[in-house]
Amino acid sequence: MQEPEFVETKSQEATVPEINSQTGTITKLQPPVQPQEQWLKYGEQVSEFLGTLPEYVGSFFNQYKQPLVSLGLVLTAIVTVKVLLAVLDALNDLPLVAPTFELIGIGYSAWFVYRYLLKASTRQELTSEITTLKSQVVGKDIPEA
Repeated sequence: MQEPEFVETKSQEATVPEINSQTGTITKLQPPVQPQEQWLKYGEQVSEFLGTLPEYVGSFFNQYKQPLVSLGLVLTAIVTVKVLLAVLDALNDLPLVAPTFELIGIGYSAWFVYRYLLKASTRQELTSEITTLKSQVVGKDIPEA
């Protein structure tokens, strides 16, 4: 049995020998297509990009601050409503809770009708409260009807 011969090359790249099964000799693998300097160049580009990323993000946020805040508030409201509905659904599955909620709703409806809808003076009070609330939400004075 012969010992395989190793051929030294002047390349700085380490190569793994491959055994040729037909002749029994060892051949060296080809060096990588991209040299080490190319990888260093890629690393520098990535490092430069990551270094300037906070500036890009900051300028983007300053430029689009109002739409981003509005989008965040809308998403937060959607998540809050979904969580609230999930909690109410879980409470609704408990025995005697659903009928209790129904009784509370019926009681509040009866109180509202008695408090605001039976007399003309209380209906005017309700109308003025609704008008005041509208003016607070819209931000301008609405003439009273």
